Amino acid sequence: MSLKRFVLTLLLASLWAGCVVAADGDVVFKREGQEGTTPPAVFPHWIHRIRYRCYACHASLFEMKAGAVRITMDDIMAGKFCGVCHNGKTAWAVTFETCARCHKGQ
Repeated sequence: MSLKRFVLTLLLASLWAGCVVAADGDVVFKREGQEGTTPPAVFPHWIHRIRYRCYACHASLFEMKAGAVRITMDDIMAGKFCGVCHNGKTAWAVTFETCARCHKGQ
């Protein structure tokens, strides 16, 4: 392997590692005032981060600060927040049958 190829490989590996670190962890959305009903929604940030850049969602759909926006199922069903992509075309649709894909608790 040439030195140029080796340096390029190291550079790409370090960039990839940075993406993985930035994407680590799930975000748990706790429900307000409805304990004992539907479990909290768990957002797998790392899966979305692998496919999309930060700006695909942040600033336009979500602020970068956790808890900055109150998200309701009515909003999602109206095509806001998660519903922008989870519409049955870009990603699986949010329906009664798909509740457990997000609402799985902690």
